[in-house]
Amino acid sequence: MRQKSGPQKPAAEQVIKDIRRATRKHHSAEDKIRIVLDGLRGEDSIAAICRREGIGESLYYSWSKEFLEAGKKRLAGDTARSATSDGLALVGHSQSI
Repeated sequence: MRQKSGPQKPAAEQVIKDIRRATRKHHSAEDKIRIVLDGLRGEDSIAAICRREGIGESLYYSWSKEFLEAGKKRLAGDTARSATSDGLALVGHSQSI
């Protein structure tokens, strides 16, 4: 008696994917920031931090890149906001004169 191995293989692969998806760690934003800041401090190697936290180095570097890009955007936004608020202060001041 021969069994068809074709339909069972995709089902088994789907089960494995479901298990990996269910057991995947979800890190909070605070955890990500803490881990990235640990790496930026330079007290431990990135590899040691990643081993300690149970994450891959590629994941650390993607978080680090996102962190730095968000910081740049925030600083650029503050500069633009500061310039417009200074302009508004001058307009308000000239109207009161």
